[in-house]
Amino acid sequence: MYAERPSRLTGAVVWTNTLSGAGSGRVLPDGCMDLLWNEGRLLVAGPDTRAYVIDSEPSTWVGLRFHPGAAPAFLGVPAYELRDRRVELTELWPAADVRRLQGRLATAADPATALEDVVLERAAPPDPLLTGLVEALHAGRPVAATADELGLGARQLHRRSLAAFGYGPKTLARILRLQRALALARRGVPFAEAAARTGFADQAHLARDVKELAGLPLGELLGRRGG
Repeated sequence: MYAERPSRLTGAVVWTNTLSGAGSGRVLPDGCMDLLWNEGRLLVAGPDTRAYVIDSEPSTWVGLRFHPGAAPAFLGVPAYELRDRRVELTELWPAADVRRLQGRLATAADPATALEDVVLERAAPPDPLLTGLVEALHAGRPVAATADELGLGARQLHRRSLAAFGYGPKTLARILRLQRALALARRGVPFAEAAARTGFADQAHLARDVKELAGLPLGELLGRRGG
């Protein structure tokens, strides 16, 4: 069973997922990175450019999903080094430090809150430029116009985006647009209307992006017909 709540860290989400049986899951690209706790291990989920398919066994996962662009400052590595990867935290931090954190989480009454505390102790303040970029792209603003508004050239924006998000601003905009469309469709909005309201040319355009980024046809992903 999956549950989430807003984190005390600005823009982040704390979540838990208890898996009662073996199976597979699909994590869609969302512009975010996560710090994960599972079976005594601390891992990092890097930024995805396509659906990440998981074959799971019964276990409980705890995670903190950072606001887009916030994780690299906490981890100390640029996001592009973790693109489409899941890595042990020991690959990024000294093993002794990670062992101390693992011991702390293993004995915590509430691992979710303990994981959140770990992040809060080390997290850097949000970068206003990155926050503004995400807000503009999430609202559907064009990349070029957003760069001008932020006072950045195209190359500088691309360089900053690679380090913060793991890919360029056009890919980030595409992923955020897909998430907006899927959110509408999950609320029952017809696919064609969801596509039009989020900046796709038409339903076929939305369907192509879903197939490429999520790896499934639109109707199969959401379990219903277009309507």
